[in-house]
Amino acid sequence: MARALFLLPTATLWQREIVRFYRQRNRIIGALLSPLVFWFVIGSGIGASFRVGAAPNGMRYLEYFYPGTLILIMLFTAIFSTISIIEDRREGFLQSVLVAPISPGSIVCGKILGGTTLALLQGLIFLLLAPLIGIHVTPLRILLCLGTLFVVGFGLTGLGFLIAWPMESTQGFHAIMNVFLIPLWLMSGALFPATDPHSWIFWAIRLNPVTYGVAAVRRALYSSDPGIAHLPGFALSLVLSLAFGLLMYAAAFALVQKRK
Repeated sequence: MARALFLLPTATLWQREIVRFYRQRNRIIGALLSPLVFWFVIGSGIGASFRVGAAPNGMRYLEYFYPGTLILIMLFTAIFSTISIIEDRREGFLQSVLVAPISPGSIVCGKILGGTTLALLQGLIFLLLAPLIGIHVTPLRILLCLGTLFVVGFGLTGLGFLIAWPMESTQGFHAIMNVFLIPLWLMSGALFPATDPHSWIFWAIRLNPVTYGVAAVRRALYSSDPGIAHLPGFALSLVLSLAFGLLMYAAAFALVQKRK
């Protein structure tokens, strides 16, 4: 009985997120097209002057930037999906959910899983473009990458949930996004590698939880490329990303429980 009381509201809120997102075509375009523009424009502009490691003919910048763009897609979708929390509060739907006899965990889980699923579907679309830029992907590698993206997307959506929950306006959420979420991505090794341990940026990147999501995706795609030798190992990156996701879920659960 208790399991049904948790699973049914979770599945209902998850389904609502999916239906709501795909009825709003502008959100689909914004979440997928913006990272594509970032990837192509930045990758084309920096590409000629970029080298990874000591290999003179290492990967091109479009290839290096590709995993970072996957994470950016996850981040943008997390942002757009958790904005719905603010809209739900304004429309009165959130108040109805909060007074319903359901667990706070089902509210958190339904919203986060909905955003993670949307991010994963859009990440899959971009992932299928990998062969066009010379990245060799096997079915096993795609599955490994999707599993990694799910873990990373869960954590990022949970972080978006934490930021959106106390917000009263979408303008305030966008302000936080610009000064907090986007810099988290910029300082994650997505745009450039940090290999000098004497540099402050090296330690800023190492302390950033998003760094390990980028590293895990990069390891999943390039299992033996010399350009990833400086990165944390795949297992460590995945475990830390999972720990970050569970921490975000626990914090969101505590926040919703306090409100109920």
